[in-house]
Amino acid sequence: ANLGKSIGDDFREGKITLPVILAYRRGDEDQRAFWKRTMTEGEVSDGDLEQACAFISEHQAIEATFERARHYGQIARDALAIFPETQEKRALLDVVDFAIARAY
Repeated sequence: ANLGKSIGDDFREGKITLPVILAYRRGDEDQRAFWKRTMTEGEVSDGDLEQACAFISEHQAIEATFERARHYGQIARDALAIFPETQEKRALLDVVDFAIARAY
């Protein structure tokens, strides 16, 4: 519920998201073979979603994804700091804040 969508939607659609990339990079050879089979080759079997969730959890990929979002959001805020206070700047800052604050 915190992510704003059903768990597994991206997995079932074969979308390679940052949590998947991080779990792949941090995983061992067997885990990488799992990701290649499911995400690259599209061969998904019963129980694969649960296995994917376990690998993502094991490698703290969701937490790392949120951390990166906050990091890049701060970079965006810093880049906007040089501009005068305008409606356009406020709108851009609001977008950054929304992207970081949302849980999905």
